Amino acid sequence: MEPPAGAELSAAWHTLSTALVPPAALGLAAPRSSAVGPLKDADLRAALDVLRCYDLHSIVEEWFIEVLQTDLQANIAPEFWNCIGQYENTAEEPQCSSLLLDAFCLLKCRLDPYLNSLELLERWTKAGLLLGTGAQMLQEKVYTMFKAILFFSTTKSFQEMIQQFYSRTFRIYMRQWKKGEDGTNECESSMSETEQESDTEEGGGESPLCAGCSSKREQCWCPKAMEQFQQLNDILRRLNLLERVSADAVTTILHRMIEERMEQRCRGEYEHSFLNEFQEWIEKVIGWLSRVFLQDGPLARSSPEASSTLKRWRCHVQRFFYRIYASMRIEELFSIIRDFPESKPAVEDLKFCLERTNQRQQLLSSLKSALEMRLLHPGVNTSDIITLYISAIKALRELDPSMVILEVACEPIRKYLRTREDTVRQIVAGLTGDAEGSGDLANELSKADPVTLENGQESDDDISEPGDWVPDPVDADPGKSSSKRRSSDIISLLVSIYGSKDLFINEYRTLLADRLLHQFNYSAEREIRNVELLKLRFGEAQMHYCEVMLKDMADSRRINANIRDEEEKLPEEERPPFSLVAVILSSEFWPPLKEEKLELPEQVKEAMEAYSKKYEKLKAMRTLNWKYHLGLVSLDVELADRTLSLSVSPVHAAIILHFQTKSTWTLTELSEVLKVPVTSLKRKMTLWLQQGVLREEPQGTFTVIEEEQKDQVEKVVLIDSDEEGDSAMASQADQKEEELQLFWTYIQAMLTNLESLSLERIHSMLKMFVMTGPVVTEIDIQELQGFLQKKVRDQQLIYSGGVYRLPKNCN
Repeated sequence: MEPPAGAELSAAWHTLSTALVPPAALGLAAPRSSAVGPLKDADLRAALDVLRCYDLHSIVEEWFIEVLQTDLQANIAPEFWNCIGQYENTAEEPQCSSLLLDAFCLLKCRLDPYLNSLELLERWTKAGLLLGTGAQMLQEKVYTMFKAILFFSTTKSFQEMIQQFYSRTFRIYMRQWKKGEDGTNECESSMSETEQESDTEEGGGESPLCAGCSSKREQCWCPKAMEQFQQLNDILRRLNLLERVSADAVTTILHRMIEERMEQRCRGEYEHSFLNEFQEWIEKVIGWLSRVFLQDGPLARSSPEASSTLKRWRCHVQRFFYRIYASMRIEELFSIIRDFPESKPAVEDLKFCLERTNQRQQLLSSLKSALEMRLLHPGVNTSDIITLYISAIKALRELDPSMVILEVACEPIRKYLRTREDTVRQIVAGLTGDAEGSGDLANELSKADPVTLENGQESDDDISEPGDWVPDPVDADPGKSSSKRRSSDIISLLVSIYGSKDLFINEYRTLLADRLLHQFNYSAEREIRNVELLKLRFGEAQMHYCEVMLKDMADSRRINANIRDEEEKLPEEERPPFSLVAVILSSEFWPPLKEEKLELPEQVKEAMEAYSKKYEKLKAMRTLNWKYHLGLVSLDVELADRTLSLSVSPVHAAIILHFQTKSTWTLTELSEVLKVPVTSLKRKMTLWLQQGVLREEPQGTFTVIEEEQKDQVEKVVLIDSDEEGDSAMASQADQKEEELQLFWTYIQAMLTNLESLSLERIHSMLKMFVMTGPVVTEIDIQELQGFLQKKVRDQQLIYSGGVYRLPKNCN
């Protein structure tokens, strides 16, 4: 009959439901703490068989999930968060940790019946006794429900409690590991900042606080903290909530500890590699992570999921370390480049990290910004910019053998150096060893590799071994040759700033001429060596004029020796009153010399004429054109109570020689005699005022001081800086003006023949006919346009309709 069948079904459902979920979840009066006695598996199977007879076994799984969800929302979750809320105001950390563990123990106690029932349902499902989504899917549903209902949103205070708990156990664990290593150097290097600060207990006296838990030694709770740490992890692992609850806290702790340690150990230290040391430290951190994510104890058996989780954390920690370390070194890259090669270990570390992170663009933008802020401004000397650029070439070549980082990051340096007027002069001075700290360039020059420029016709096919070919990074300029970029040396990169060797050759000619004309002893061994090295670099044709200049010095020495030998053969009365030594220059091959007017005393001019006649005897059909204002005069100034021996310029010597005939001169009188402008002459007089040979009384009148007046107050005489180390060469502005006048002659001839020409046509014709030869005179189209516009303003040209023509009254 039906009633007995209904009674049987009701009894079976009651038996099964009270066994699968706590009675309180079903609204029964039994408290949660009173556990129903365990039923035998046979009784539950019998009840399940009854349900199967009525085809109700398919709803058991759905019913179980619904009851669990209701219980979680109505009872378990509010009870857990009320418990957590009571602990938020707890000030003491040990008490807070204990109460946190109590809350999770309570949660485990409430969910354990459901987890036990879940295991039973999984067995029945696998045995085919239940119909549902399957054992695996049922488990995922339950665990997802735990996370969704219990920890969908967590309070800030709860997150702080979890972070404080794991942070403390991390410090205790690392401290215990350090002590286990017996205080070796390796361990000391692996301490975090907090641990090192507390290390005074072992060194300079006993600290009253425990280094692990920061409590008084007699109240140390490190063992209890680690026990609670293990218990909490076991509970979270049991509830499958470990990553949901602890992952954010563990991530934050590890990131903070890595950053703290890196700041303390690595910031500003470039001479040592830190990668191996950090790898060892990270392995110890992984040991702590294994305590979190793997089951601990003698019967521990790690699941594949837990091992996979630990492997994922290892990758995360290493990746984070590489990224943070690379970011710090990128931030310090300017200083690393400045200190290279001492900072080579830091460059190698950065290279290793960049290969494992995607931070090339960060490096490029950061380095460009640092260069523009700290280097490329008017307050930095050109020589310092070049020195740092050389260090950048070396360091970035080590960092990136493809040289792409160097090419992109240092382009602002190259552009800025092009705007500095003295760039070429400083580079040439460095090549010849004249600049301060120029050893790098001088050493590069001695390697004698030929200079290659950006437009050189080189192919990537020139690589000796095809197997050695390495593709360029994706940010490389496809329009530039890979092999050319990789093979560029320091000098080639410096020369390629301007793209032309001629500027450097011309500047070197000027520097060489200045040095040769200031030596006065014909010694040129060092210059001969430099010229030979430069010939290997730039080619013999480019250095031909320099070779002629050196030959002139050798010829001058020989000619002076011959003339001196002839003079010594003459009787005493026929010899010149003073010895005259000349440096004889082939004017076409030397840079333009400085031009100044100077009228020398007659006795000096007579000696020069006599020298010229003797030269003409030696060199038939050739004569000398004297540069009176250039040279060095050694003279003795004999006064009443003293004699001064000085080496001065010809103009200074001419000034004092005129005081032999008359003891007082005015500036105007001297200017007329010497043919020197008054303003220039006044500057020259300061040397004799400083030496105490002349005095100026009144203004503009100079008198010889025969006897030194020791009781007179010493006057300070300011000497113009231009007087010291004056160059014999014409200034760059003077040379440019002379070159432009040469162009003007050609332009006039072109416009006379062709009547009118555009700017571009004039420039192309000048390039064809004028800008050729061993010493090239160049003018770019902007300079030419400015020069032609000046001629238009001076009414020497007419410009209309985009073409230039000569005025009609111009012949």
